[in-house]
Amino acid sequence: MSRIEKRFAALRAAGRKGLIPFITAGDPDPARTVEFMHALAAGGADVIELGVPFSDPMADGPVIQRASERALSHGVRLRDVLADVRRFRLDDDTTPVVLMGYANPIERMGVSEFAAAASASGVDGVLVVDYPPEESVDFARIMREADIDPIFLLAPTSSAQRIAAVGKIASGYVYYVSLKGVTGAGNLDVAAIAGRIPSIRETVPLPIGVGFGIRDAQTARAVSESADAVVIGSRIVQLLSEAPPVEAVPTLTRFIAEVRAALDAPARTQESH
Repeated sequence: MSRIEKRFAALRAAGRKGLIPFITAGDPDPARTVEFMHALAAGGADVIELGVPFSDPMADGPVIQRASERALSHGVRLRDVLADVRRFRLDDDTTPVVLMGYANPIERMGVSEFAAAASASGVDGVLVVDYPPEESVDFARIMREADIDPIFLLAPTSSAQRIAAVGKIASGYVYYVSLKGVTGAGNLDVAAIAGRIPSIRETVPLPIGVGFGIRDAQTARAVSESADAVVIGSRIVQLLSEAPPVEAVPTLTRFIAEVRAALDAPARTQESH
């Protein structure tokens, strides 16, 4: 059982929902990525999504695009991200880490070499935005053989065929994109998400994490009513970019703890606010 499977099993047993924060590796300071990862775990993260900087992050909005640009300007590349995970594992052997990014850096390294390097570094899952599931059977197999969960995106526009394809090859969890658009977009429709999740569960036997557009504790709580986990990225990246260096870790820990508390609060406590 992978770290991701163990974490979601523990969440189910406790009747809790998962919290999956995202940061871009190398932003705003490459020397502090591991420190930020530990802050996320300390604040209550169940899984950490670590963004691999890429020059053309087509699924990401301006906040994460700029984070990638800053990281690339510091010279951060895929091997540096793997080194960050390796350093994180020196002090944390339990928090699952998922790399989120694009195909080009993996293709340049070679899928098999990447799988071996990622596994040796302590990576638990990989979400490649531009690997469509219909064309990723071999990729998913190679990842699983390296004890890495291949994670895929689903969206409001996903067809029944696409959902079925994901259900056949994904493991760990699936990431449901809550809206049409890029990361950080607004207009989140919680009711629409709740209406879509049951049909996905009929085909995909995995936990469902929901992301894109979740920016605060209250929205995270509302989305978690139908999802197994919530993913928060742009808001966290923005907070890190705006915080003075000395305030970065306290800001990060405080925000994650607020979301964690909202997810864990009894229903009647939430309703009274």
